[in-house]
Amino acid sequence: MSRFQKKTPVWEGISRALTADIAEGRYTPGDKLPTEAELSARFGVNRHTVRHALKDMAETGLVHARRGSGVYVAQRPTDYPIGKRVRFHRNLQQAGRLPAKETLSIETRAADQREAEALHLNKGDPVHVYEGLSLADGQPIVMFRSAFPAERYPDLLEHLTFSKSVTAALKACGVEDYTRASTRLTAKRATTTQALHLRIREGDPILRSVGINVDANRVPTEYGVSWFAGDRVTLTLSDPE
Repeated sequence: MSRFQKKTPVWEGISRALTADIAEGRYTPGDKLPTEAELSARFGVNRHTVRHALKDMAETGLVHARRGSGVYVAQRPTDYPIGKRVRFHRNLQQAGRLPAKETLSIETRAADQREAEALHLNKGDPVHVYEGLSLADGQPIVMFRSAFPAERYPDLLEHLTFSKSVTAALKACGVEDYTRASTRLTAKRATTTQALHLRIREGDPILRSVGINVDANRVPTEYGVSWFAGDRVTLTLSDPE
């Protein structure tokens, strides 16, 4: 190891280990974690270090403390399948979570180069852009931005404003079904804005997903970029239908 390589703080290692325990089902929502004394013995550290790790987990919403009682698991990472059909509400309901969405902005603007290429448009052509947050049990798990060809779906924004559902809005515009043509996943660090919306810290790990959806005729319907909170979601590859 290079002497210039930054060493991971002990408390951060403990936080990651406990998060992994929750992700693997050793502790489930509502379970009480071992006491500070027990965790200190397990990791060979003092209580102050354990307390720092638990505070870190509480700040991300993974655990919460009950005064005089202990620290309890608030949630575990949500399994979120990525496959031929990506449907937020259905995916979370199948995972036993309560889905919800918050709209950040809805607008029509000129397509940038990447949006134009993905949607088979010219740069500067109008696109409808829908930005928001997807939540599971009231906790934000993903920040998203979706672009749609405006001339192809002139009434889409109205339907999105009403339903907040991409599937319902596209159906109202005549798209009965759409499937995922491509997905690219990249590990990133949260920016200040992303951290604020996802209720994590700036620089925390996130996973960026870039996807293109097409209709039954393989015509691009949506170009989407999503940023998943790293500790709250486990992305799984589902079998093609």
